[in-house]
Amino acid sequence: MSSPLDVEKLQEYKIPHATDDYDPRDAIIYALGVGAGLDPAINEVDFLYERQLQVLPTMALVLGTPGFWPMDPSCGLDWINILHGEQRLTLFQPLDPAGTLLGETIVTNIADKGLGKSALVRAVKTLKTLSGALVAESTETWVVRGAGGFGGERELPGDVLPPVPDRSPDIVATLPTSVTQAATYRLSGDRNPLHIDGATARRAGLDRPILHGLSTLGVVARALIHACCNGDAARLSSIDARFTAPVYPGETITTEIWNMSGTLHFRSSVSERKLVVIDHGVATMDAFAKI
Repeated sequence: MSSPLDVEKLQEYKIPHATDDYDPRDAIIYALGVGAGLDPAINEVDFLYERQLQVLPTMALVLGTPGFWPMDPSCGLDWINILHGEQRLTLFQPLDPAGTLLGETIVTNIADKGLGKSALVRAVKTLKTLSGALVAESTETWVVRGAGGFGGERELPGDVLPPVPDRSPDIVATLPTSVTQAATYRLSGDRNPLHIDGATARRAGLDRPILHGLSTLGVVARALIHACCNGDAARLSSIDARFTAPVYPGETITTEIWNMSGTLHFRSSVSERKLVVIDHGVATMDAFAKI
């Protein structure tokens, strides 16, 4: 049985800052890791070809990060029991095809769902240029199974992601994933063995390795870009979502979209299992945040 989270150890842990020098090759590898080019009916050459390259906005989630830092024993987290609960991303400007970005990540909030239940951990990453200009901010919430019981607040502060509208969606977009997609996505920095090693996946209670939640979110972002942004990646300025179930590499992701005057609400399912994998999704177009 898991033990309660060592809150003091986590609060004292200094998440390493990260500097990323990236170029078109990195942007193309990232695009491949979120399934770009798999559907022959969709032209995604601009995500995969260095001339006139478009950088997918969700690449901001892998830039300026020290990798899967919970695997460091000194942070106090039982990494094998971590599930990705929510992810939010706000961009203050589109990503350039190349550059140097600085990432700083801090744990901002911890919640206790009770003894024998989960702990919730929220971390925020800011992504800046060398001159200090803010490029993006991302917030992730992790569910640490069995780590409750340390006596903290039961809920995380802040707004709750809204449910999708109670009506038929305006658009439905379906995109494939590949059986090697998790292996490719790892090349962008997240080396959690849960996504590549069968023995690790079984330790976590899974049949086999699963797709990274952020790779799934990248697939969904591509669906939104093609369905609502005319294929222009720079128009997607924010994306927030709740993860509800894992995707296995090779499954097909169907995204239902409600377009509410530029605010996109979405929900995604895997067609093979008819299972919702992302819910309470909200994204914005053409509305870059003001500093």
